[in-house]
Amino acid sequence: MAAENSKQFWKRSAKLPGSIQPVYGAQHPPLDPRLTKNFIKERSKVNSVPLKNKKASSFHEFARNTSDAWDIGDDEEEDFSSPPFQTLNSKVALATAAQVLENHSKLRVKPERSQSTSSDVPASYKVIKSSSDAQLSRNSSDTCLRNSLHKQQSLPLRPIIPLVARISDQNASGAPPMTVREKTRLEKFRQLLSSHNTDLDELRKWSWPGVPREVRPVTWRLLSGYLPANTERRKLTLQRKREEYFGFIEQYYDSRNEEHHQDTYRQIHIDIPRTNPLIPLFQQPLVQEIFERILFIWAIRHPASGYVQGINDLVTPFFVVFLSEYVEEDVENFDVTNLSQDMLRSIEADSFWCMSKLLDGIQDNYTFAQPGIQKKVKALEELVSRIDEQVHSHFRRYEVEYLQFAFRWMNNLLMRELPLRCTIRLWDTYQSEPEGFSHFHLYVCAAFLIKWRKEILDEEDFQVTQNHGLLWKE
Repeated sequence: MAAENSKQFWKRSAKLPGSIQPVYGAQHPPLDPRLTKNFIKERSKVNSVPLKNKKASSFHEFARNTSDAWDIGDDEEEDFSSPPFQTLNSKVALATAAQVLENHSKLRVKPERSQSTSSDVPASYKVIKSSSDAQLSRNSSDTCLRNSLHKQQSLPLRPIIPLVARISDQNASGAPPMTVREKTRLEKFRQLLSSHNTDLDELRKWSWPGVPREVRPVTWRLLSGYLPANTERRKLTLQRKREEYFGFIEQYYDSRNEEHHQDTYRQIHIDIPRTNPLIPLFQQPLVQEIFERILFIWAIRHPASGYVQGINDLVTPFFVVFLSEYVEEDVENFDVTNLSQDMLRSIEADSFWCMSKLLDGIQDNYTFAQPGIQKKVKALEELVSRIDEQVHSHFRRYEVEYLQFAFRWMNNLLMRELPLRCTIRLWDTYQSEPEGFSHFHLYVCAAFLIKWRKEILDEEDFQVTQNHGLLWKE
């Protein structure tokens, strides 16, 4: 029975480590699934290993299942004719191996010739750097090429996304052109968003692995509950909500100088220049004025919590996403004074309402004594003790309290730990989950600890900073 369960598990999870998948490379075309039927089936009968207790390993299964969700080249909707579970035929394997050996022997015999002719290779034979070029050139013959075992082909390299704290993503201006896969996903989003009543469950399903930049603003408005699913009601809803926000400005903003609001406004005024200080966009006076209005209006409309340090960070992803609706270039250095007053008002109002929707689900994080954060940190501790007892025991051995490092993770939703580009991508997934910012975020934090468990276990000298961050001495 255990062997059968094991077999079914690996069939369901074809992307897990250990599963057989085609090998792609300049010298190796994809394997033909129709010619490879028997080898793994026979082998699995002999080598199948019973799984561990499912309860004990459920988090690790979840982590492995989602480990490739951030890879811009992977997607479950990719147009492959092969089934999810790839099998391997021994004859095909031997033939491929022989071909590899033959190719390597040719390279060793004539290295000088290879070097001397490298500069004379025609342009059509150069390495393809853009995925889209190769995909577009072989649209009509894609299936034939995948099934060929004897034709040699150079596969495109995946576009490299910078690791620095850049706002733009892979679809931003200046990045490599979109691949066929990205264009297919974009068309699917446009189809969903233009339907008379958008299927929000289907939209969440497609948004979980990432939302294309071109449709992210309207997708976020829908997923946050700011816009209705019915397309005919959206324009009137936007107009009404934007007017309502600026009605709040006229009614309340002048009270910022009154004595009972001075402390709130002063703290907001101090915190805003600290918001992403390395990104020029957020140091512009006009942007800081917008943030001041958003945060002050939210604070006085939510007296149970008021303004708390950390809420200022939560405006930035919405502001950047809604700004990108009007700016094709990288918004990091964009001068917002180039936008019209109507555009700026729309960005400001939409950022306010979407941030408000987010905070409605985690407001107990910011009420007196921040009980929501206390509960989430405790839940994180219990979760880690179940999924990785060794890391948990290591923290206890060196008297490291979870509150010392996880407080900021919960208060700022990891925005101080991740580049803004990654935060925006992460929020695509959070907004696709029913309680993404409250419950799903907990598992992301646990995944961080598991990801760097080796470094944690190697460390014996922990240093706690004053702002509740955890550092390891070099």
